[in-house]
Amino acid sequence: RSRRLAARALARGARQGALSTAAAQLPAAADVVVIGGGIIGTSVAYHLAKRGGASVLLLERDQLTSGTTWHAAGLMVTYGSLSETSTEFRKYTKELYSIVLPEETGLDAGFKGVGFVELAATPNPNFNRYAGDVTDRLSEYRRVAAYNRHLGVDVQELSPREVQDLVPLCHIDDVLAGFYVPTDGRVNPVDATAALAKGAKLHGAKIAEGVAVADVETREVVSDGGGRHREVTAVLTGCGRRVEAQKVVNCAGMWARDLGARLGVAVPNQACEHYYLITDTMEGVDPNWPVVEDPENFSYIRPEGDGLMIGLFEGDPAPWGPVPENFSFGEIQPDWDRITPFLEAAMGRVPETLNAGMKKLFCGPESFTPDGAPLLGEAPELRNFYVAAGMNSVGILTGGGVGKLMADWVLDGAPPADVDVTGVNVDRFQPFQATRRYLTPRATETLARVYRTHYPDMQPETSRSARVSPLHATLREQGAVFKDVSGWEGADFYAGDAAAADAYAAARTYTFGRPGCWKAWAAEHDAVRSAAALIDMSFMSKFRVVGADAGKLLNRLCTADVANDTPGITYTQFLNEGGRLEADVTVTRVAGDDFLVVATDTAHRHAEAHLRRHAAAGAYSASVVDVTA
Repeated sequence: RSRRLAARALARGARQGALSTAAAQLPAAADVVVIGGGIIGTSVAYHLAKRGGASVLLLERDQLTSGTTWHAAGLMVTYGSLSETSTEFRKYTKELYSIVLPEETGLDAGFKGVGFVELAATPNPNFNRYAGDVTDRLSEYRRVAAYNRHLGVDVQELSPREVQDLVPLCHIDDVLAGFYVPTDGRVNPVDATAALAKGAKLHGAKIAEGVAVADVETREVVSDGGGRHREVTAVLTGCGRRVEAQKVVNCAGMWARDLGARLGVAVPNQACEHYYLITDTMEGVDPNWPVVEDPENFSYIRPEGDGLMIGLFEGDPAPWGPVPENFSFGEIQPDWDRITPFLEAAMGRVPETLNAGMKKLFCGPESFTPDGAPLLGEAPELRNFYVAAGMNSVGILTGGGVGKLMADWVLDGAPPADVDVTGVNVDRFQPFQATRRYLTPRATETLARVYRTHYPDMQPETSRSARVSPLHATLREQGAVFKDVSGWEGADFYAGDAAAADAYAAARTYTFGRPGCWKAWAAEHDAVRSAAALIDMSFMSKFRVVGADAGKLLNRLCTADVANDTPGITYTQFLNEGGRLEADVTVTRVAGDDFLVVATDTAHRHAEAHLRRHAAAGAYSASVVDVTA
């Protein structure tokens, strides 16, 4: 961290003169403009330039890394995700930092392959209110380890004694096992960003620091069939320059939501407080100790200088904002009262830290999304405007993979066929989920659950009842226990009556085995098989497609002939030009040129954008109307 602070001080001394020079040297046009010079923005610019075929300009309002990248803890971990997409991001990023960038640029990206250990410990009764069996954490991590091994990550299960052999100061009385990846470790975020920036320049990209983006210029395009859409045309800078752009990538970090909102683009991204403590010099600390994550105490621990860094993803976090436009290399005043119990528990993993002096308690912002996954891809509201934000504190360890995906997506106009982007696509969220009323509590809850045990049926508690169906009151009277379905309240099962449902929800526990509602599920399943049931599907996405070319448009998109004269509902799929699946739908011919398309809740904006864009591009005389709610 001292290296980062020294670099910051030196750079600030020469900055003022450089800012006017950077603005004066801006090109009049660029094929792709990247907004934001953190680890994500520089990675996107690097990968765009490396692929070639497009001029690339990165605009950073202050200095590279000045938002959140500069203070990141720098964990470089491939273990831990049940997403193949995220795991591949991590594997690619580690190779990029450790091998590719140093060879390509001559710069050390700051990677240290010291190893990584995830601790499975018995529940801390002060924190883990959803703890079921004492071995649930161990069950979870064994599942994760098995899946990660399937994806090529070398995960080794260690005994508590083997954990202590790696980190002798580690308290292990409550540890059940450790999950160890010898080649993981940590990276210096500033060094990694510098290497990406140099690589981007070597491949022809231009990087301008001290140039803020004031706005993105758009225009409305009307197709021959009357369809309308908006697309980007230029970026307007705070210094009064206009840069024409064919495509724009929003990598503005904790400012990404506000930039999107100005353009009518939903980017549900919320800044929250993130803490780490750095101790004074400690006897016996080896700088080559592995990184240790201790989720039961909401913490991670790694060497920092001659002491230790103890970071927190506490179970009672705090949102932060609004984010000032001029917040650079900034810190937040720590909330000692709130954070002290978590710090004490975290330091108990290495008891010697309780006797060591404190060099620094740092608090800075990190960005989180409603579901803990990043926001990537082309915005459904605005053509050629892409988003790469909402990294949920894993921007450093996924940054390389995210940058490569985004470069391919931007240049090809679609994500690579071998990458499943369903769970990271920015279009999975709807506009109401980017409002402060919904986003702030839900994203804060996402942070609170980073280090909790992740049960398969775990339900969010905040931002509930954002949408309810006309049958909601009736279902509640029938004893429905509700679950969150993309912001809707959907019946999970029926407990008997409203009082029984409330009692179940109040005392709800989670498990990796059969949940408490298993018998109710079984009875409902039997009723549907042996008799009949009315199931409320209000949360499904519904669109009317009407007009002289409605049938022609749908037959172009679907695998089945949905415009035939046979009455009924057709189950089919939307495909893209490459023959790959875009959405799973049913199509009903209501009458003549009037069709009803029903898609899943999570595919709402994706299916809608697919319909609208093809209607406009093909000059079809057809209108698409969202009739979901």
